[in-house]
Amino acid sequence: MAASSATPDLSRKQHRILEYLRENAGTRTYFKSRLIGDELDLSAKEVGTNMTAIQNGECSLSVEKWGYSSSTTWKVTA
Repeated sequence: MAASSATPDLSRKQHRILEYLRENAGTRTYFKSRLIGDELDLSAKEVGTNMTAIQNGECSLSVEKWGYSSSTTWKVTA
């Protein structure tokens, strides 16, 4: 898996979230933790907790906490 070699410090859960973001960042910019969790069978809290590692990691995406209306929203750009 290319993501694993590029970001070795991320956990398995974080890799799943990162892969989801990479697959969808070309067509979307804003992602809600709740909706990511629904897609990956995780809670919104699990997504939010793990997004910090992705945000601070060295990956090809820029991740920024954007809003809090009915779940944290993340702005993701490639």
